[in-house]
Amino acid sequence: MYNYKRLLMFPVLLMFVNAQPKGWTPELSININQISDLNFSNSDKIAMVVRHAQIDDEKSEYLNQIWLSDTKINNIRQFTYHEKSSTHPRFSPNGEFLAFLSSRPKKQQIWVMRTSGGEAWQFTYEKQGVGSFKWSPIGDKIAFLMIDAKTEQEEKNEKEKKDVILVDQNFKYSHIYLKTFSTKKDTSKASRITEGDFHITNFNWNPNNKAIVFAHTIEPTINSQFVSGDISVVNIKTKTVKDIVTWEGKDENPIFTPNGKSIVFTSDGGKIEAIGLSDTYKISSNGGKPKKLAETPNRVANIISVSADNNHVFIIDANRTKSEVYKISLNSNDISPMLNLNGRVASAKISDDDKKIVFVKQELDKPSEVFVSELNTINPKQISNFNPTEDFPKLAKTDVITWESKDGLEIEGLITYPTNYKKRKKYPLAVIIHGGPAGVFSETFTGARSIYNIEYFASNGYAILRPNPRGSTGYGKDFRYANFKDWGFGDYEDIMSGVDKVIDMGIADPKRLAVMGWSYGGYMTSFVVTKTNRFKAASMGAGLPNLVSMTTTTDIPDYLVAHMGGEFWEDYETFEKHSAIYRIDKVQTPTQVIHGANDLRVPFTQGQEFYVALKRKGVPTEMVVYPRTPHGPREPKLLMDVSPRILAWLDQYIKR
Repeated sequence: MYNYKRLLMFPVLLMFVNAQPKGWTPELSININQISDLNFSNSDKIAMVVRHAQIDDEKSEYLNQIWLSDTKINNIRQFTYHEKSSTHPRFSPNGEFLAFLSSRPKKQQIWVMRTSGGEAWQFTYEKQGVGSFKWSPIGDKIAFLMIDAKTEQEEKNEKEKKDVILVDQNFKYSHIYLKTFSTKKDTSKASRITEGDFHITNFNWNPNNKAIVFAHTIEPTINSQFVSGDISVVNIKTKTVKDIVTWEGKDENPIFTPNGKSIVFTSDGGKIEAIGLSDTYKISSNGGKPKKLAETPNRVANIISVSADNNHVFIIDANRTKSEVYKISLNSNDISPMLNLNGRVASAKISDDDKKIVFVKQELDKPSEVFVSELNTINPKQISNFNPTEDFPKLAKTDVITWESKDGLEIEGLITYPTNYKKRKKYPLAVIIHGGPAGVFSETFTGARSIYNIEYFASNGYAILRPNPRGSTGYGKDFRYANFKDWGFGDYEDIMSGVDKVIDMGIADPKRLAVMGWSYGGYMTSFVVTKTNRFKAASMGAGLPNLVSMTTTTDIPDYLVAHMGGEFWEDYETFEKHSAIYRIDKVQTPTQVIHGANDLRVPFTQGQEFYVALKRKGVPTEMVVYPRTPHGPREPKLLMDVSPRILAWLDQYIKR
């Protein structure tokens, strides 16, 4: 089935050749390859991006390379080889060429190779580098996004160390550029297609090759993408722009139907829904009134494609602890799930002729691999072996469990038993709370790289509970909105009811409990230790214990304000009620604080506030700061450091 000779050219795939380790380690997890961005050429060739860690004395980074699979001959091979990463593979319409992004010079540019092989050549030569791109329907042009260049004066100021930053001024917007495709070296600059004070986030071609539909926000900030987004169409010849969807709220991911008559997009429906809502809509290519299509159960739809017959749109969305691809009618209220598979599916793509579907799938005991199936009869066939499991250490058992919260709401979560679990023996329990709050713990591989390495904790004798309290995605809009103005209360009861469930199951020792989490999980950790002394140790990762100062320093204030129901100066009581820092006098639990030095999502000062308060109060604490780190470790060495550091902290208080 596999071309192993070619697979062995990928060095990280040799990671398990040595003797099997006794237990799971972060080093094993960091070498699990990640697979993403699948793309079809006709129904036969599939491109994918494979990411692996590069670690030596001075390196701590990830390298992405593109692989190609030919399903006709059951062959898979590495396509790009370079010391710099290659990403975003896109086939030309005739399948003869594959374009991709790489920073092989200094800035990210589009490069092209023949799919039959040979040397890559540079296609764009833009000073500031380019972003995502798409081939035109007939393959004569490539359109791409590019950020506005610095002015000559700005470059001069930067060189002379006079480059003062004016916050929320002089934005650099992303716009569409176009360049004619050629197999000969062409260093000319691309033509700019759009102008204006708006920021384009994504786009798609009209099948007639004459226009491009695009989504855009009012400014290039993360926060604006929670609350704004309109859809417009640009004529590539005249460069005239026509607004298509301009109602309030967020509209994004537009795509033409194959006949060009309609545009399908996702939207919160003309109302700002910063907590999170994304349904599917259809509108005439000439504009008009959008028509809402059938809702997915979770209502966070992500468009894959529109069927070749113009009758359906394919959507992927979370579904409790799993995920699902849905087929939604463009002409009725019909919706139907398509896969019904165990585990978590990602990067799903459907061939242009609607005959095949390809996706990345992982399960609790199986790492990510690529699968392909006929679309009419789902029978997935594994076509990759990037993460061979033969020499893995013993994996811990994980089950999906449900319990009833204090108010009767059904809550779901995952319980992982200690690796060498024995019935009737009670174990220390580590409770991990996910971020978001609209995150979700799903049926992903428990050995995958993570801030909280599940198999590592299990191999060191811990049971691990990962609850999905109210506010989690995957369970529908009502559940996701159920913690509105209720952070630290209803969700707290959901989590503690789950702890009681695991104790009642005879797994957890009630005298040896620990709690931890990152981002919103860090917030809940800080709140939990103000409400109970049941936990013997805690670890707050990138937590936000002060919602007042958080709102005025985070890069996503609208998201937080949406959950609290208004601005803090209009309702101090609500913000203080839900802020752990105002309850710090209640804390007795030894609490570790972890934060990234460059975190803009949850600023470093949030962790610092809690640490300093704990220290001054005399509660055992330590603060761990990861340099160069935004909202979570990005460097392999730093990521591998987190779980052992947490385990050492827990063991001081749990196992003594």
